[in-house]
Amino acid sequence: MKLKSHIILLGLLLLMTSCSEQKQSDAYGQFEADEVVVSAEVNGRIMEMNLEEGHAVESGFTAVRIDTATLHLQRMELKAMRKASVSRLEQLAAEKDVLHSRLETAEKDLSRIYALHQDNAATQSQLDRAEGEVNTLNRQINALATQRRTVHAEIERADARINQVEDQIERTSVNNPIRGTVLHIYKEEGELAMPGTPLYRLADLSNMTLRVYVSGSQLPEVVLGSDVNVLIDKNAEEYEELSGTVTWISPEAEFTPQMIQTKEERVTQVYAVKIRVENPEGKLKIGMPGEIMLKD
Repeated sequence: MKLKSHIILLGLLLLMTSCSEQKQSDAYGQFEADEVVVSAEVNGRIMEMNLEEGHAVESGFTAVRIDTATLHLQRMELKAMRKASVSRLEQLAAEKDVLHSRLETAEKDLSRIYALHQDNAATQSQLDRAEGEVNTLNRQINALATQRRTVHAEIERADARINQVEDQIERTSVNNPIRGTVLHIYKEEGELAMPGTPLYRLADLSNMTLRVYVSGSQLPEVVLGSDVNVLIDKNAEEYEELSGTVTWISPEAEFTPQMIQTKEERVTQVYAVKIRVENPEGKLKIGMPGEIMLKD
């Protein structure tokens, strides 16, 4: 009986020794990715939604098309208004030519009547009428110049509004901003979109970020740009080891987040650390747990 007790005790001691020699992970956390929410920039009904959740899309890919019928009608109306303004400008140019021709004749008449008046061959009333005709034509020409400036301003405003509408028409085609995987689609074909309406969310999952928290005593071991060993669950009993690079270290301590473990028992304050891990095979998922072991 004593021999059996000694064997059991020896087995427990060996197990405790083995556990004490097994190196524990230095920090724990979860994987995350930089997510981008793509929103509509114009009003309209969604005509095409060329996306599926879980599928990868390239940068520049036309993911969504919004109906442009209303904008095309606005552009047609503005172009018609601009055309009318141009016609008015041409009409004013013709009127200007007529007035200048009349002014040239009136000035000749004024010179002739002035000479006759000097020789007492024309009355003061005739001279006054000639001067009045010249003054009237000059005022009409000045007024015409003001009208021309007004019409030019109308054309410039029409051009600006046409450019604005054309810019909105271009924005009805929503091009994917980055290469990434579609995580969630918020709208479907046929639904209405407004400026700022989220259409879909995606993230580049080829590189993931493991956010872990280390205590103040561990902080000197964490160096920006250094490599660390990243562990993920391979199965219920084994880990798979990956390589990661420290890309960011929080400059300020914060209270220990819930559900986060550290090397020691939970401490009052910790520092957040981001580690970039390549994910070419797509093994890493958002929210997946991970651990790190600092390299000696």
